[in-house]
Amino acid sequence: MKIQFTREELINAIKQIDNNPKLITGRHSSTYDLVYNGNTYPPILVLSTANKLKKGKDLKLEDFGNNTKIPFKILRDNGFEISSKKFSSMKEQFSSYLKKSNKDGSQKASSYLRAIDLLDDILNNKAKSKIEGFNSIYDINSTEKIEELYRFVLNEQNNPNGIFQHEIPSSYWQNKFYSAALKSYQDFLNRNNSSLFTNENSGHFEKTINKSRLNIQNFHQSCGVAGLNYSLPLITRYIASLATKPFVLLSGLSGSGKTKLAQAFSQWISEDSSQYCIVPVGADWTNREPLLGYVNALDNSEYVKPENGALQLILKANKNEHKPYFLILDEMNLSHVERYFADFLSIMESKDIIKLHSSEDEKNDVPSKIDWPSNLFIVGTVNIDETTYMFSPKVLDRANVIEFRVNKDDIQNFLKSPKDIDFTELNGKGASMGEDFLKIASNKEFPTIDTEKLNQKLIQFFEELKKTGAEFGYRSATEIHRLYNQLSTLDNEMLENDKIDIAIMQKLLPKLHGSRRKLQPILEILASFCVTESIDVSKAFLNNKESINYKDNSDILYPLSLEKITRMYKGAIDNGFASYAEA
Repeated sequence: MKIQFTREELINAIKQIDNNPKLITGRHSSTYDLVYNGNTYPPILVLSTANKLKKGKDLKLEDFGNNTKIPFKILRDNGFEISSKKFSSMKEQFSSYLKKSNKDGSQKASSYLRAIDLLDDILNNKAKSKIEGFNSIYDINSTEKIEELYRFVLNEQNNPNGIFQHEIPSSYWQNKFYSAALKSYQDFLNRNNSSLFTNENSGHFEKTINKSRLNIQNFHQSCGVAGLNYSLPLITRYIASLATKPFVLLSGLSGSGKTKLAQAFSQWISEDSSQYCIVPVGADWTNREPLLGYVNALDNSEYVKPENGALQLILKANKNEHKPYFLILDEMNLSHVERYFADFLSIMESKDIIKLHSSEDEKNDVPSKIDWPSNLFIVGTVNIDETTYMFSPKVLDRANVIEFRVNKDDIQNFLKSPKDIDFTELNGKGASMGEDFLKIASNKEFPTIDTEKLNQKLIQFFEELKKTGAEFGYRSATEIHRLYNQLSTLDNEMLENDKIDIAIMQKLLPKLHGSRRKLQPILEILASFCVTESIDVSKAFLNNKESINYKDNSDILYPLSLEKITRMYKGAIDNGFASYAEA
């Protein structure tokens, strides 16, 4: 059977995998990945998915004669990169090893790694006929492979027609340098059993986290494996919102997955459970003590820490500024938020200190004051029913609000194969990306992009929202632009209208509430901003009793916002009152 694919067919297969992360379950590659747009995919799964899209069968390695060279050749011939999971990690370990074992380790590590990288390029792209036994230098995960390549280098040094005479500039390095680099790498493998860091000072092996770029698709795939069915756009909105400002509210139906998403991302990007804390908010919270503790009134030398671990998490975040920390406040509006959260709301803006007690000395390891940690992210989940309180404009103005909805298709797909969630599939899978996530979140300088269309739409909404007292100020305008830029950073293929739609939905509509008389004319005008000029929104959407497809309608500019406005409009008509927050 001759297996052939075009690049377009393979890209369509990758998109199919992005849209359905469950496809990866049981199909992970243990050694190699296909790299596309900075994301990684199991090579055989991509070929298999492409084949099934052509109405062919599911492909496995045995369909290629158990020869990985064939599928890799198909992918490389179509312009895709194949990379080794193991060697990318091994390079970091090798560098660490050299730095610890040599006085000039940093310089030597850099030079040796450049040597290996250059050899990889030459051997794979310019001298394939001479290294038939070598699929890639990235196969190097054992001393046997190193020895084979080492012998090859020695032979090529003495070959007048070898790669060292033609492919590598003589001024770059002396030929013997490559032998030295490979021999040092072989010694490293012998010492470390090919897979572990060694701490020569302590005499035992220890875990080290390698840094890598934030990859949202990887998190999406991990969620699917764990049994969490979140769409990639929702995940992108959530992470972009956290990166925009470290305070996000997740609102919507009870049991729709709000807390689970916050927990999933925290577990996935954290090295261990000390980096996140889930705190159920109590109905009796009337001050900051449940989160920040208090000085014992009977013993002034004692500071009572909250048992829920919130203060301890904040203290850890201050001590470990290169790691992200997450405080998840479950059912945040079970009590009046302004009563127990006022200090946080204020300090979030001022970046001032948090005063804990008046003593100059620590009390029970608690200092008198601490800085607001820029690596602390607060996520509040919100249920709306008769037991909860509404948020004030002060709270909503400082947060990105993401609404969770469960539609008919969602529940139908879930009922086909309901299963328990396995959070162990998420533990630490994205820990290597934690520092890059913080870098993105702290970035204040973005490439200059055209925001004229965004600004025009903001002015339109401002004029109408002002009529209800729900207009936005400078802070919100700044944060909308920042959200717009973060969405561009995390997904450079996202359409301009989609970014504007998210900004409207998360930053402009949440403060909108009131009576039918107050809201009905405003909602009609806001709905007209979300469609093309030729559409009668009243007939097509607001007063339409039929089921509406918002996603695939080319006349709709902002489907998320229009759907929300339509629901609020119908709520105002039916109940005489409407609010962004719904049960």
